Amino acid sequence: MTLPANWPGNNFWWHFIVFTLIVIVFVFGMAMVFIYLERRGSGRFQARVGPNRTGPFGVMQPVADAVKALAKETITPDKADKWVYWLAPVVAFAPVMMVFAVIPLFDGAMLADLNIGILYIAAISSVSIVGLVMAGWASNNKYSLLGAMRVIAQVVSYEIPLGLAILSVVLLAGSLSLTDIVNAQNIPFILLQPLGFLVFYMASSAEINRSPFDLLEAESEIVAGYNIEYSGMKFALFYLVEYCEALAMSAIIATIFLGGWRGPFLWPILWFLIKVVAVFFLIVWVRSTLPRLRIDQVMGFAWKFLLPVSLLNVFITAVQVVYFPTLQWPIIIINFVVLIVLVVLWSRLYRFGSRLHASGGGRVEL
Repeated sequence: MTLPANWPGNNFWWHFIVFTLIVIVFVFGMAMVFIYLERRGSGRFQARVGPNRTGPFGVMQPVADAVKALAKETITPDKADKWVYWLAPVVAFAPVMMVFAVIPLFDGAMLADLNIGILYIAAISSVSIVGLVMAGWASNNKYSLLGAMRVIAQVVSYEIPLGLAILSVVLLAGSLSLTDIVNAQNIPFILLQPLGFLVFYMASSAEINRSPFDLLEAESEIVAGYNIEYSGMKFALFYLVEYCEALAMSAIIATIFLGGWRGPFLWPILWFLIKVVAVFFLIVWVRSTLPRLRIDQVMGFAWKFLLPVSLLNVFITAVQVVYFPTLQWPIIIINFVVLIVLVVLWSRLYRFGSRLHASGGGRVEL
């Protein structure tokens, strides 16, 4: 199944309007599905029921949450920078929607097939962070400002290994176009790039504030972080941004590592949705399993582990592309061995510093 580039007609505006509506329906619909799946999934992981009262099996819980947010009073702090305060949720939300303009639901089904699609995503997704920083700074609250500073530090740190993981995929595909990257995956790149997938997953989880990297909203430390002064629909918009970012992350991973819409027997759009939901299930699984890291651990993990590992992965991938371009199945075995060796060795070299022990003279070291 392939859509022509100008579908549903030769008029640019028809194509733009139709796919804009498709993107809006897809994003909001999948965000509601993700909210429900995370609440029910987390409930099962944590030996509790989860939402089950609003609608059959609790399926209307996301709608009830939205109605509750709309009904709440919106409060603006007296000393806040009001224009920046009001614009922050919009600035955070708009770039997330723009990311989906270049993600193919199946061959040809996208708003714009850019030949630099993955570069466009890397650039536009960073703009969303500006909205979070605006919220923290404009609220005139020391805890929200501290959360905003954590946003800047965390995103700058994890953007580098994220970009290097993308570079490894580009080396294999030979193109920046997401359509070309999908078409190049006769073997899903998660098999050829297991280390690249691991780095991309962890770095993107940190960028979208997902556990265990969710220090930007540490209630026990900074009373919810950058969004502490937001309520009502403005707070709901930040809440929606997180799920839309999780959807974007899942869609990007499904596209560049899992073969996108490609698969046997089923319709291409179904394969794409199955892969997106599978990645989101992994996100929920990690959130329900791992504890939150300290801020020093989060920063150290980026610079001491992900950065050197991602650099090595780029070097290894370049060697394989130049010297062994046709040996795909042997390369799969080699890359998984490299993944295991690097993770084991680096985990021994790099310590989080979570264990306390007494040294000579009664001094306690981390």
